[in-house]
Amino acid sequence: METVIFDLDGTLADTSGDLLAAANACFQQMGEGDVLGPADAGVALRGGKFMLRAGLARLGRPDEAVVEAYYPRLLEAYAGALDRHTVFYDGALEAVEALKADGFAVGICTNKPEGLALELMRRLGALERFGALVGADTLPVRKPDPEPLFEAVRRAGGNPQRCLLVGDSDTDRNTARAAGVPSVLVTFGPSGEDMAALAPEALLDDYADLLALARRLLRG
Repeated sequence: METVIFDLDGTLADTSGDLLAAANACFQQMGEGDVLGPADAGVALRGGKFMLRAGLARLGRPDEAVVEAYYPRLLEAYAGALDRHTVFYDGALEAVEALKADGFAVGICTNKPEGLALELMRRLGALERFGALVGADTLPVRKPDPEPLFEAVRRAGGNPQRCLLVGDSDTDRNTARAAGVPSVLVTFGPSGEDMAALAPEALLDDYADLLALARRLLRG
């Protein structure tokens, strides 16, 4: 069965608001104010440690030991409020249902810790729409290693050689390249203008176009 696997943060959903709030909770614990703001959405979608590094650099006090010390606190803050601002991108869930109706399997492969990803999808009421969810710590390796992608496909009931990855970053592009499968990169996220330079097999401007892209890339 052909399978479409989605990244989560910045691809299926805009999670940046809740991620930024969690990072700022850490900066507040350090005695600072809100160091990161809405303009840092692209920073947020590159992960918790990236946010901490960016904020510390902005404060003029880069320190990897502080990043490591505060990362568990960031995850704790995020777990307590991970769905206050998060929303699915327009048409994302409709595209998932259209793919399933056309015979595609669907799943999620994210570098968000599995427990947090599962809880977020539960709170958003969408977990059961997907046949699989593989997170950063599901396996000993994470994206851009291709194995999490392959595992998500297998768990969704598909063929790892007949899949594509929908994402929003160089990590997703490199994962698909390592797996030898097509990548589709979305252009409506915070880093959308940078996606063309990554030379994916396709760019996605609107989720309404995903079914046709999946048919072309996986069924010829």
